[in-house]
Amino acid sequence: MISLAALAELHDRHRADLDLPVTPVPIADGVVVRDGSVTVMGVVNLSRDSTYRESVAVSTESAVRMARVQAAQGATIVDIGAEASGQQADRTSPGEQLGLLLPVVDTLARELVLSVETYQPEVVDSVLRAGARVLNLTGREDEDEMLRLVAAHDATVLMCFGETANVREDGELPVDGDPMPVLADHFAPRIERARELGVERIVVDPAVGFHYGNLTEPLDRVRHQARILSQSFRLRSLGVPVAVSVPHSFDLFEDEFRRAEGFFTVLAALGGTQLVRIHEVPHVVRTLRALDVLEIS
Repeated sequence: MISLAALAELHDRHRADLDLPVTPVPIADGVVVRDGSVTVMGVVNLSRDSTYRESVAVSTESAVRMARVQAAQGATIVDIGAEASGQQADRTSPGEQLGLLLPVVDTLARELVLSVETYQPEVVDSVLRAGARVLNLTGREDEDEMLRLVAAHDATVLMCFGETANVREDGELPVDGDPMPVLADHFAPRIERARELGVERIVVDPAVGFHYGNLTEPLDRVRHQARILSQSFRLRSLGVPVAVSVPHSFDLFEDEFRRAEGFFTVLAALGGTQLVRIHEVPHVVRTLRALDVLEIS
C-alpha cells in the first residue's frame, strides 16, 4: 500500500540522495529541465502501430495539428516518433522514418521545442539539422555516433535505459532486489562517455514504459514501475535530471486507464522526477498544477 508513512520512510532512508545537486539542462530559450518543477513532454506518434491510438497522427497535417494542440494545452516539449516501440510493430528504415519525421520537424521547429525518438544515426543527423532540440535515444547500437551528432548540433540527449540495439528487442529490467543502484550503475558510464564525446545536455530515463521479457505479468509490472517512479530521486547521484515515460495500467484502472497518467505523474513528481513524457497532456498539466498550488502542512 502507498501511504504517507511509506513515503516518509523511503525519503528518510535515502535522505543523503536528496541533498545531491542536479545540474539544470537548458533545452532551448526559456525551457530548462531542473529541480523545482516538472517539465511536460507530449507525444505524437507517426506510426499507426502505436497502441495509444489517440496519439497517432495519420498525416503530416495531423501531426502538426496535434503537436500545436499539445503545446497549447501545456506541453513544453513535443516528442515525435516514426516507429512504435511494441514488439509487434513494423520496423521502419531510416529513409522511411525521415519521410515521416522531416516534414513535421521542418514545419514546427521554429515554433515548438521538438524531441525526436529514434535509434538511427542517419535520422538523428537529419532531424537535428532540421531544428529538433532533443534526441530521445532508445537504442544502444551506434550510440557513440549518435552522441557525437548530439554534441555537434548542441542538442540534448534523453538517454533511455536499455542494453539492446533498440528497445523493440526483448530486454530486461532489473527487478531482483533494489533496482536503483543497478540503474545508477547502468547510466554512470554512459553519461561519462557522452561527456567525453562533447555532449553537455543529458537527461536519463529509466524507461519503465517499454516492453521487457522478464516483466510481463501486468500487476508485477506496474508495481515495479511505481517503485522506480517513487524513488527517482535516488538517481541524483548521476548529477543529471531524470525523465520518465509515465505508464498505464488497464488491470488497475480498466475503462479509466487513460487517467492513470495523472496518478502515476503524482508518484513521479513526489519521487523527484524532473520531466514526464505523457499522452494525456491537459489532465497531467492540471494534476501538476494542483501539486504546485495546494498545501497540506
